[in-house]
Amino acid sequence: MSVDQKMDCGRRRLLLATSAAGGALGVAAAVPFVASLTPSERAKAAGAPVEADISKLAPGEMMTVEWRGKPVWILHRTPEMLESLKKTDDRVSDPKSEKPMQPGYAQNEGRSIKPEYLVVVGICTHLGCSPSEKFKTGAESGMGADWPGGFLCPCHGSTFDLAGRVYKSKPAPTNLEVPPHKYLTDATLIIGEDGAA
Repeated sequence: MSVDQKMDCGRRRLLLATSAAGGALGVAAAVPFVASLTPSERAKAAGAPVEADISKLAPGEMMTVEWRGKPVWILHRTPEMLESLKKTDDRVSDPKSEKPMQPGYAQNEGRSIKPEYLVVVGICTHLGCSPSEKFKTGAESGMGADWPGGFLCPCHGSTFDLAGRVYKSKPAPTNLEVPPHKYLTDATLIIGEDGAA
């Protein structure tokens, strides 16, 4: 074996050893990077369905739960509140809830699975402000003598009825969003999952 051949063997061994070490370092560096791309436990929990106990929610009361960082309102509507929806049909821009702001099972006048419960994301569809409840009717509400009850977004004046339907000629382009949800029992609601609803 000549001197040149011995040098080529040495170079080859050095090249193979360097390549192997570089490959091992590359894999070692890639593992934490790839692991950082998977969602954290906190992120998984933030997107997970949320259970709400509605057993103590009296008619006329509303509760708020957080789902995916958004406030979700659960309103237990009274018979009078449900009756007011008939009066607002001609005043709202999407009375039959035809725009895709709700699952198919909530495309009805009450925008709900069970008429007495409204479940909506409490974020105005205009610029993402949070509307406030204006459940009192008439002049007592501060909204005018013909106000049937609902929600007011104080930022730009969008108003919504007790089904979360936006009134005509308001800045909000669509109704409040109805999240996917279903009833596990008469007293337990799960938000973020609907299955067969």
